[in-house]
Amino acid sequence: MATPFWQTLSLGTLAGLRSMTPLAFLSHSFSRQQSAALAVSPFRLLQSTVAATSLKVMAAGELVADKLPGMPDRIAPPVLLGRIVSGALMGAMVYKSKRRAWLGGSLLGGLAAIAGTYGSFYLRKELGAQTQLPDTAWAVAEDALVLSSSKAASKITEAGGRRDAFISRRRAG
Repeated sequence: MATPFWQTLSLGTLAGLRSMTPLAFLSHSFSRQQSAALAVSPFRLLQSTVAATSLKVMAAGELVADKLPGMPDRIAPPVLLGRIVSGALMGAMVYKSKRRAWLGGSLLGGLAAIAGTYGSFYLRKELGAQTQLPDTAWAVAEDALVLSSSKAASKITEAGGRRDAFISRRRAG
């Protein structure tokens, strides 16, 4: 079972690679297994199927846009800010769902997104230089990594208590 710390660290780092994909997977997970702790918070909207679907569409758009010429680098300030916000939002959701301080989760997720952004930016540049493969090939490999890792990292492994488990069972049937 992933602790909130490791789940947030993973999701935040992945937000540094693709800002919308891990958020879309996390929203999808929470839409399937709702958290009572999130239900009484501003994060409740991200548990809705509408939000999960909207984020999936945005994530697909991001995967395509990353390959277009003329897109700014992920370390450009506005792009970096989006990744930080995504990581922070996921951290806050994970921590709040486990009845922990959402601010701590938010800080961890945002910092992990910064590390993931810079680490992946320079790694992708170095891989391109060392292998002579086009950047698009590394972008597609990065997409595969982010998709599979986001799916795994966004799993809600344990309900936040009896009430959360009850809500999940009640909605399921």
